[in-house]
Amino acid sequence: MNHYLLVLTVAASIGLVACNKPSVVAVPAPMPGPAGPAGPAGNQGNQGNDGAKGETGKTGDSSTVIVAPAQPTTTPATTPETAPKQ
Repeated sequence: MNHYLLVLTVAASIGLVACNKPSVVAVPAPMPGPAGPAGPAGNQGNQGNDGAKGETGKTGDSSTVIVAPAQPTTTPATTPETAPKQ
């Protein structure tokens, strides 16, 4: 009887080992080969229009005009009068 249980245990363990799922082997993707030669150049683009021509300005009379830069403007939310008081 002891040999019968021993043989049954060994047979059951071999049967369970044979039922294991096969392991999954991840095959890496093939690497791309070297790049080929460059293709031919594209077509030349069209030439643009010349645009409008302005008239020649008059000569100066040796006077200098100084234009002052505009003062920076502030938004109403950042002025001290409209800022929220704490």
